[in-house]
Amino acid sequence: MGRVVLVTGLSGDFASRFARHLAELGETAGIDKVVGIDVVPPAGDLGGVKYVRADIRTPVVGKVMAVEEVDTVVHLGFGPAQKGAGGGAKEINVIGTMQLLAACQRAPQVQKFILGSSTAVYGTSPRDPAMFTESSSAKGGVKTGFPKDVVEAEAYVRGFARRRPEILITTLRAAQILHIDIESPLRSYFDNPVLPTAIGFDPRLQFLHLDDALNVMREAVLNDRPGTFNVAGDGVVLLSQAARRLGRPVIPLPPLGFGAAARRVIRVMGSDISPDLHRLLTYGRVVDTAALRDIFGYQLTCTTEETFEEFRRNTKPGILAGVGGPR
Repeated sequence: MGRVVLVTGLSGDFASRFARHLAELGETAGIDKVVGIDVVPPAGDLGGVKYVRADIRTPVVGKVMAVEEVDTVVHLGFGPAQKGAGGGAKEINVIGTMQLLAACQRAPQVQKFILGSSTAVYGTSPRDPAMFTESSSAKGGVKTGFPKDVVEAEAYVRGFARRRPEILITTLRAAQILHIDIESPLRSYFDNPVLPTAIGFDPRLQFLHLDDALNVMREAVLNDRPGTFNVAGDGVVLLSQAARRLGRPVIPLPPLGFGAAARRVIRVMGSDISPDLHRLLTYGRVVDTAALRDIFGYQLTCTTEETFEEFRRNTKPGILAGVGGPR
């Protein structure tokens, strides 16, 4: 018998692509079935993925796991608030994670749990170290919003690990994927014709290539890779470099009240900005990925620079959202 994999958050760009990728691997990789759940039907062709309309914030998810005999859970129904999401993002992130773990607690057949976490767990503050390792703690910027959700979700997963020590748990703290087809706060920010920046700050940014994100997640499913790992392209790109290479003029704004001012500017352009992004655009964040290479056993194929350059080549002026119509 092969694995039966449950993927949450199937309507998300990355989750749907990853679930389809697993389904395509099929029996050759020891996967019998891939089940994806979400309250919103995913767009596009899912291939061999079985979609189940279910809300992870309710006990229904436990019934789905029992009926489908799920033994591997990949939690990707987790992320920052998107435009128009309102307060529902926190409920999905925190309450949804709690309910999903409760379902796993009651499911004797579950053998593996993979959390698609975020480097946002380290927060963003002027007191940050040059690089965060997996043992680093946040210095600030995790008291509200998505970073707080990540901290809480990881704490719930650690508690679950103590209650069910026989289940193999992998936590992947990923930087934001930068790709024209994957929704992320930084991609949405770069889509704007003019970029608000904080006067006196030029943050270091890291990006994750889509192929690396898919490969690392697949490795965690197919093989036993317990532990917590940072996942981000090596190196950094400064915000000023990114704006210049994209050909985007910047609007320097005072750092005090930068978040609110930047959001007003971007809304005038018909877009929006993630409520937590302003701290990253001020202080930046860089993580060390040595453990991913040396312990997890994966060598990243694309640096942050290479990931950004690919994004830049595929980003054409005049066809970005908010510039001249849809892509």
